[in-house]
Amino acid sequence: MAIENPMITRTIEVGGLSKQQLRQSLQEFSVLVNEYGERLLADENFITSEKKYKVETVELTVRSLGFPDGATTPDIYKQADELGLKLCPLELGPYLRLHLLDQAEGNIGTSLQHQAPTGSITVATKALYEDDDFPKGFYLRRIDGQLWLRGYIADDLHMWNANDCFVFCLT
Repeated sequence: MAIENPMITRTIEVGGLSKQQLRQSLQEFSVLVNEYGERLLADENFITSEKKYKVETVELTVRSLGFPDGATTPDIYKQADELGLKLCPLELGPYLRLHLLDQAEGNIGTSLQHQAPTGSITVATKALYEDDDFPKGFYLRRIDGQLWLRGYIADDLHMWNANDCFVFCLT
């Protein structure tokens, strides 16, 4: 099965900053971080690479992965894997946020509870823990001109909408 457009590819430089330096960079660019994002950044298993490296990413919708009616995280990740896409390192989230300073404004009016906000981009990563009450990863959004790096909680039964956007790594 071929991936349908639209998809956006990017090369992101990751690593080279300590956790503290990464947080300082987020502050310098006035990036807001929610409580779940703070929990991820503070966790001992959130590790930053001392060396810089480049990651090729692709951003695409759940629909373009072949799910016109939406899908669960395990189904999305399985399909992405079958298409040769890989999960991203968790540290990509903050670096992608710093790279995408011109992210389009999201629509604050249509967001529903327990759903990805309109215009947000979820970074596909392996969860640090199996615990459904611990954040699974990061998503990026821009609301009222304000950039956010947010953590989210979702169990394996959560249904993502067809228009939700994910970022994966290319092999």
